[in-house]
Amino acid sequence: MVEIPGLTFRSDVTVELVRAGASDADVVFAARVSTAGEQSLADLQADPAAAKGLISFLMRERHGSPFEHNSMTFFVQAPIFVWREHMRHRIASYNEESGRYRELQPVFYVPNRLRNVVQVGKTGAYEFLPGDDAQYELLDSAMRESCGQAYVAYQEMLAAGIAREVARMVLPVSIFSSAYVTMNARALMNFISLRRKDEGSQYPSYPQREIEMVAEEYEEKWAELMPLTHAAFVAAGRVAP
Repeated sequence: MVEIPGLTFRSDVTVELVRAGASDADVVFAARVSTAGEQSLADLQADPAAAKGLISFLMRERHGSPFEHNSMTFFVQAPIFVWREHMRHRIASYNEESGRYRELQPVFYVPNRLRNVVQVGKTGAYEFLPGDDAQYELLDSAMRESCGQAYVAYQEMLAAGIAREVARMVLPVSIFSSAYVTMNARALMNFISLRRKDEGSQYPSYPQREIEMVAEEYEEKWAELMPLTHAAFVAAGRVAP
C-alpha cells in the first residue's frame, strides 16, 4: 500500500461533553409548575435529593416533558456508517463537518478482535459471535488496503482539480466524521434505550456495536450530570418517558 502521511486506523469512537445545562433540579422545577405555578420559581435552586421520589414517579408514570428542560452538547467523532444510524434519531440537533468545504482526514475505522464479526441466525433472531484468527486477519488487512487505496484516489482527484464534493464520493463509510450533537435528557434516554443492549431493559434492544459505543459514552457522561434521573431511568427498566 502506498505510504499516506497521517493515515490512521481506529477501533474506538470519541464522545466529549463540551457544554451542559443539565441537572436533576431542572426536572423538579419543571414538574412543580403544574401544581405550584409561579411559586415553582422557588424550586430553581432546590436540592433535588429532596425530590428523588418525584423524579422516580415522573419516570415510572412516563410524564416526559419535565425531562426536556435541560441541554447537553457533545462533540462526537465516529465513522460515517455510525452517523447514518445516529441521524435517524430526529430528536437532536446536529452540525457535522462537511466534505464539501474541507479536505477529509485519512482516519478510518477498523474493528479490533473485541468486536464480534460472525452473524449466526436469521434476521430478527440472530447473534454475533467472535471470528477466528483467519477472519480477523482478513478483515483487518482488507479494510486497511481498501481504505488506503480509496484515500490515494481521493488525493489524486483533489490534485487534479476535482471539487472536494465530487472527490469524496470515492471514500468508504468507514472514514471518520465529527459533529456537535445537542439534545435534552428525554431525547438522550430515547437514544440510549434503543442503542444499548442491557439486561435490565424492559424492551431489549440489539444495536450495532459501534453505535452502542457512542451510547455508552453518552450514558456515562449524562449519569454524572443527572444521577437521580439516571437512577430512575434504570429502575424503570430503561424506558424513555
